[in-house]
Amino acid sequence: MTPAVVLARIWRSATGRFGLLAVAAIVAVAVVSLFWTPFDPKTVDIAARWTNPGWPHLLGGDSTGRDILSLLMIGARTTVLVAVGSGIVATVIGVVLAALGALTARPVREVVAVLVDILIAFPVLLIAMMLSAVWGGSLWIVVWSVGIGFGVNIARVARVELRRVQRSDFVLAARASGLTAVQTLTRHLLPNVLPVFIVQLSWSMAAAVLAEAGLSFLGFGAPVTQPSWGLLLGETQAYISLHPLSVLWPGLAITITVLALNLLGDALREASDPTLRRDEAEPHAPQPAVFA
Repeated sequence: MTPAVVLARIWRSATGRFGLLAVAAIVAVAVVSLFWTPFDPKTVDIAARWTNPGWPHLLGGDSTGRDILSLLMIGARTTVLVAVGSGIVATVIGVVLAALGALTARPVREVVAVLVDILIAFPVLLIAMMLSAVWGGSLWIVVWSVGIGFGVNIARVARVELRRVQRSDFVLAARASGLTAVQTLTRHLLPNVLPVFIVQLSWSMAAAVLAEAGLSFLGFGAPVTQPSWGLLLGETQAYISLHPLSVLWPGLAITITVLALNLLGDALREASDPTLRRDEAEPHAPQPAVFA
């Protein structure tokens, strides 16, 4: 299945279109912020303190007069970095643990299953807070802690699917033809568990955005020198009764991002899972002719 076919199927879904456009817009804003923002997000302008949305501050100013739109654009870079970075870490850890827990000898599978159960018992936010308390607040701490936490969740679900597909006739035939375990995994097992994996990965990336925002809100995430939506939310929430719009913008950005990632993951699953497209594969029954 080519990427063009997958995109076409996603585009036919209203929720898929929203998720795709929203994620593309967030990534585009993050890229544009590398070269241009309406104002320098580090510039303090006392005259612009708590200005209402308008010109030239389209979304208003914060308590120090910084432009909120510029802060949101810079914060989009942090969000994309955390989502993509934690997604890569979760993918690697999830695939490795799932493969070890499904395709190896029984003693190794049992050890991996126990290890996964132990790691799942620790909340992701608690792990990130502990690591941040030891090594200091850093985006890389958030990326690794969130990626490891959700990679274990992906491994738990993908391991069960790999075990189910492993018993299929076409996998047994592939092994009989001489394919190695790695070739069987890459050619037959992973493509068949891809829909489940995509959904888990999209949820993990959405949860990573929430985790980063929550950690930054609590002071364990991005450093003060790194603009973040969660950090901006934490700085402005004390003034919510006086200036509610200053809290609305970062909260709305986080909500739209998480919703878009979840909807895009569902659309990708539907586009890549053949069992959910039976209506496209089955020919329509011919209609009986009507004679006057």
